Amino acid sequence: MTALIASMGAAVPSPKKTPSPTPTPSASPTQGDGTLQILTYRGYAEYGGTSPRVNWVGDFEKTTGCRIARLDTVQTADDMKRAVDQRSYDVISAGPVLAASMIEAKQVQPIEPAKVTGYDDLTKRFRDMTKVSGKVYGVPYLWGFHEFLYDSTRVKDGGLKQVFQSDRVSLKEGPLTIADAALTDGSVDDPFELTKSQLDRAMSLLGEHKGRTYWKNPLDLVKGFATGSLDYAQATPYYRLLLQKAGKPIKAVSARKTTGWLDSWMLGANIPNTDCAYRWLSWMAAASAQRDAAAWVGLAPANPKACKGRAKQMCDAYGADKPKWLDRVAFAARPPGGCRGSEGECTDYDTWTEQWGTLVN
Repeated sequence: MTALIASMGAAVPSPKKTPSPTPTPSASPTQGDGTLQILTYRGYAEYGGTSPRVNWVGDFEKTTGCRIARLDTVQTADDMKRAVDQRSYDVISAGPVLAASMIEAKQVQPIEPAKVTGYDDLTKRFRDMTKVSGKVYGVPYLWGFHEFLYDSTRVKDGGLKQVFQSDRVSLKEGPLTIADAALTDGSVDDPFELTKSQLDRAMSLLGEHKGRTYWKNPLDLVKGFATGSLDYAQATPYYRLLLQKAGKPIKAVSARKTTGWLDSWMLGANIPNTDCAYRWLSWMAAASAQRDAAAWVGLAPANPKACKGRAKQMCDAYGADKPKWLDRVAFAARPPGGCRGSEGECTDYDTWTEQWGTLVN
């Protein structure tokens, strides 16, 4: 589990170009010469630079003959959005908010599933989550969900409301955390489709305690529990296991529902030759690549065939082989403005972003 700590480092203010496993050709993002321009999160596409045992990028090049001309890695969704707006990429791994934004801006194009080897092996629920107006826009890769961890020597499991009533809690920095606060509201069915009054109640709950912190680097919450400065923290099952392995008395708060997300590989727009891009999508859909990635970054694979060997612990932690367990996960979507709730029209992501800014700034 120490692999992730070694790979994450400090927060990255802008995309970092990692060393390429082959000499970098003078390639443009749109040329069809067998090279690829890739944007992804740290740890999602390893080339052996962090550990020689973790190198599925190099294997891709050897097997397919395609070369990685550029591999930019970022740590946060904001960093990724800035990178996408600055230049074009052939393939991008994106979460739900950025995916929706890129589809709307026509920065990505629909994918032809028949060209992606092993596409049908991916969990159907995740495949359905990447469809917009009947078109497929992503190849599901890694997914996770949030838990609220607590130090069992300091506090007891009082449920989700108790977490949000504490000053000694660290929440993930970002507007989608509003959805987690909304889950304390019994009137909320889908925490990503909030009416104005539901959003106002969630923001009121978040604003009651000014002493809490908001993390961008999850290692901050690990340090918080290690030093005793935190009672609670929003995290993933991976960090619960990490802290427990270190001997910390950390448990997960009981909750009827939680929030999760799916990261998928997307195909950039205006690519004249997509052959190598589709080879990459097929490579990333395969159980072998997803097994390596899940074990390395501490998330669950979208391909259940990957739940063996080194990835089994992560699959067990996330309940990847328990479909009913996933029923309790509300997977993130970019909060829409067109849905109709019981109290009127739902609020959109711009409203969430504005409200979040008033909270943390």
